[in-house]
Amino acid sequence: MSETSGGFRALLRSGAAIAVAMAVMNVATYGYTVLVAHLVGPSDFGAFSAIMGVLLVVNVLSLGLQATGARRISASPESAAAVERVVLTVSYRSAAVLALVLVALAPVLDAVLRLDSIPTALLVAITAAPLTVMGGQAGVLQGERRWGPLALIYLAQGVGRVVAGVGFLLVWRTEFAAVLGVAIGAWLPVLIGYVALRRERPPAASADVSAGGLMREVAGSSQALLAFFALSNADILLARAVLDDHTAGLYAGGLILVKAILFLPQFVSVIAFPSMATRGADSSTLVKALLVALGLGLCGMGGTLLLPDLALVFVGGSDFEEVKDLLWLFALVGTLLSMVQLLLYSALARQQWRTILAIWVTLVALLCSAPFVHSVEGLVALVLGLDAALFLVLVTVALVGRPAALDREPADATA
Repeated sequence: MSETSGGFRALLRSGAAIAVAMAVMNVATYGYTVLVAHLVGPSDFGAFSAIMGVLLVVNVLSLGLQATGARRISASPESAAAVERVVLTVSYRSAAVLALVLVALAPVLDAVLRLDSIPTALLVAITAAPLTVMGGQAGVLQGERRWGPLALIYLAQGVGRVVAGVGFLLVWRTEFAAVLGVAIGAWLPVLIGYVALRRERPPAASADVSAGGLMREVAGSSQALLAFFALSNADILLARAVLDDHTAGLYAGGLILVKAILFLPQFVSVIAFPSMATRGADSSTLVKALLVALGLGLCGMGGTLLLPDLALVFVGGSDFEEVKDLLWLFALVGTLLSMVQLLLYSALARQQWRTILAIWVTLVALLCSAPFVHSVEGLVALVLGLDAALFLVLVTVALVGRPAALDREPADATA
């Protein structure tokens, strides 16, 4: 009985460490975004937000590596050393390839996002490389439930961009300086991950862990995460395309609140994912996680309704006064997206690949509908309606659907 109690207390401590680290990471990220909004103004902030949206989308490869590494190790802990070697090798190679592709696409990004700055577009490649490597490192640590080093990685991810970014913004108050801070700060977590994984390992148990098989699962996880992050960030890209610079900047200000609420419950999915990937796991963990996300979202929405002036400060100040009355709607969008994200990770843990089709359908609906919207109010209402419909579909599948065999190669992952 004492061993059980001790294990439970250890789980609480590890969960608290991850929660605090991710809270600091998210607060630092949120604070940095608010600082950029205050320093560069609506037009340049719209460009900065568009770049951040692109980074979130390309970062799906990193998250795919993390989810695959964590799931493989959780399902077969005796093969952890073999999985680690393959995951890290694939991470380094993927980072190099992704960086080269993004360098080649820099002129396209510059034109589509109307940046008028090729150097700013090139920073996407410089940032994506370390983020990809960090994903593989984090996946190994998460699967092994080494919460201490994993917490340090998350902590460094937030603090690194603040330290570097503030220094650059004190000299140049431009979107280039803001993105440069993010790029430089992204290398600190990689250094921490390298130190944490640089140790002697016992000989690996016999296991069939191939780079090809792991890469197929990474592709499946990444395309699922791509669907989510494309959906959750397409609106700012569409705003830049269909609205004028000032209105798009106002919408980007409202999205600060969306992102804050979206990322608050992230620690829940990090802790719960290995358990959800265990054979025979039920839906109780998912239900509890959804309730936490809902509670945090309702607190955020209540705050915007009761203290709208204070909420306005957190999205950029008086320059964004025109969206003050709409902030509660942005908070509701963030709440729905946070729950959709948890449902997505549940699908990845249970290998329910075909459920991801609903996210792609929602994205297509948004892309087809957005050109007919010409105001902040219209765009946020459109996003809210589509996200609500998606949530209803995914929660139904999660609670009544059957998981696939967790040890099966995801041959249909990209279907």
